[in-house]
Amino acid sequence: MATEPGYPEDLRDLIEAALAELRFSPAPRTAGLEEAMRYSLLAGGKRVRPVLALATARALGAAPERFLPVAAAIELVHTYSLIHDDLPAMDDDDLRRGKPTSHKQFGEDVAILAGDGLFAEAVRIFCEQPGEPAHVLAALRELSAATGVDGMVGGQYIDVLGEHLDAAGLRELHALKTGRLISASVCVVPILEGTDESETLIYRRFADELGVLFQIIDDILDVTESDERLGKPHGSDERHGKTTYVSLYGLERARELAGESHAKARSALAEAGGDTEDLRRVADYIFTRHE
Repeated sequence: MATEPGYPEDLRDLIEAALAELRFSPAPRTAGLEEAMRYSLLAGGKRVRPVLALATARALGAAPERFLPVAAAIELVHTYSLIHDDLPAMDDDDLRRGKPTSHKQFGEDVAILAGDGLFAEAVRIFCEQPGEPAHVLAALRELSAATGVDGMVGGQYIDVLGEHLDAAGLRELHALKTGRLISASVCVVPILEGTDESETLIYRRFADELGVLFQIIDDILDVTESDERLGKPHGSDERHGKTTYVSLYGLERARELAGESHAKARSALAEAGGDTEDLRRVADYIFTRHE
């Protein structure tokens, strides 16, 4: 029996090539800042968020290559968030993807500026996306909202408060901190394409559930995997006293919740038209990932 195709590596390859070509410093005096930005940006990983964008383009019948500016911008935003999350004032992590974190490699001051630079460059690159100007603006608004107070930054603020959360609070936290960027990674593409709102809503339901799934699996891996497999210190959430799906529900129930979220994401995707196979593969990867 033939092996079922796995993660859409062709889309990840497109992303890697586009990111490798990016340059940020036109002057020698800021070359060190570019080095720090590219150090974190090119550290590897599955590139889940930009791959989701390109997979959504394929599902809508569009050429993924046309959306590389948007996909690259999404990864720059994600990388900026990782650099800042790792800082001593935040999660205080020394490893990321098996390498010293930005502040360990370049110092806290340069790490902060590298994150700031990546976010600013992401906006510039996004604005280079071909398309109807009104659609590009609406899509940029979607991404910006996902990173702001009602998104990633707001979620991180709730996280650093360190308050004990109940089930509803935990889901809200991660819907903001993790889910909004995942959702935007999918939804910016139908917005750019001027897709009917009802169809866009189907993709949003899929992506929202995918964000929940991603975080549940992340919490599970934090207690079940080694530092080497994770590429960062395991048990970080427990050391910081954070509420997680595992601490709130227990490991086995967390695994059951992951299965439920995976099923809901797949169910939403089944309602979408077009070739959604790559989106399904990403959902399956997130559900079964162990790295």
